[in-house]
Amino acid sequence: MADKTVTWNVGIIGLGVGWEHIQGFQAHPSCRVTALCDFDADKLQKARSAFPGMRLTSEAKDILTDKDIHVVSIASYDNYHHEQILLALKNGKHVFAEKPLCLSEKECQDIADCLKARPALKLSSNLILRKCPRFVWLRKKIRDNEMGELYQLEGDYNYGRIEKVTQGWRGKIDFYSAVYGGGVHIIDLLMWLSGRNITDVYAYGNKISSQGSQFKYHDLVTCVFRFDSGATGKMTVNFGCVCPHFHPLAIYGTRAAFFNAFREYGLWSVSRDPSVEPQKVLEEYPGARKGDLLFNFMEAVTKDVPLEVTTEDVFKAMAVCFAIERSAHTGRAEQVNYFK
Repeated sequence: MADKTVTWNVGIIGLGVGWEHIQGFQAHPSCRVTALCDFDADKLQKARSAFPGMRLTSEAKDILTDKDIHVVSIASYDNYHHEQILLALKNGKHVFAEKPLCLSEKECQDIADCLKARPALKLSSNLILRKCPRFVWLRKKIRDNEMGELYQLEGDYNYGRIEKVTQGWRGKIDFYSAVYGGGVHIIDLLMWLSGRNITDVYAYGNKISSQGSQFKYHDLVTCVFRFDSGATGKMTVNFGCVCPHFHPLAIYGTRAAFFNAFREYGLWSVSRDPSVEPQKVLEEYPGARKGDLLFNFMEAVTKDVPLEVTTEDVFKAMAVCFAIERSAHTGRAEQVNYFK
């Protein structure tokens, strides 16, 4: 077990969403953020003003190879994740990575193999929907068998920020996947809620919403899939939707059903009788900040407590996403190849 008295130095790479990681790490008493990295001079200047005395760099390698940094948060563009995670692990650092973990099955296997040789190191990813109070409430209902047997699970990732792909970095890198960058949240959520693995998928995609822009990839992917319990499911990732960012959800069990209603409340239904009003679920949604998983991550690093999002969870979610992306391009059903 790690020494509780040690101060653990953290370096953060990427000051977009990574900016929100700073507060998350600093909330842990054994943690000190000592270095920040971004290649954008304006972001570094903002950090210099906000965190005087903190070491700043435009070179990720400065953090990844620094022997005095014990934990690295990787919030860079998706195409950098693989090489940065590997370099961090090879230099003995615990890694918290923004989603997606990486961009191909080969890259994922590289990371899995690297971790096998370094079993003491922790790795997790920011699958933050697990911290939503409404979804935590729902998971307890499922665990307490109040929904009965689940037979259909549906979730959508409505991004509602089309400019992020038509104008931002996502359309400028060599490859970007809406499934990996957004759909992974819903895939992880559905497997976390149900406690079951997805075995095979069938997907379609299009880029109608972003046509004529710099974005060359699917901005919409919809798929159906099957769980190892026999339950079925559906997921759509929709980057071009003309509505605010939201996560619609519909979970059907033999005893009850749950729906996440747009900008209002959840609905809990226990009757097929139309005269029986569903119960309103008022638990907060989304109710989670981008850095809310970091306290647990540091508890895992410093005290070896279980990770809320385990390394295996991260690999499982990515394996399903890889199968969905394959299916959207091959036009046929694809098996999920889980990593070993």
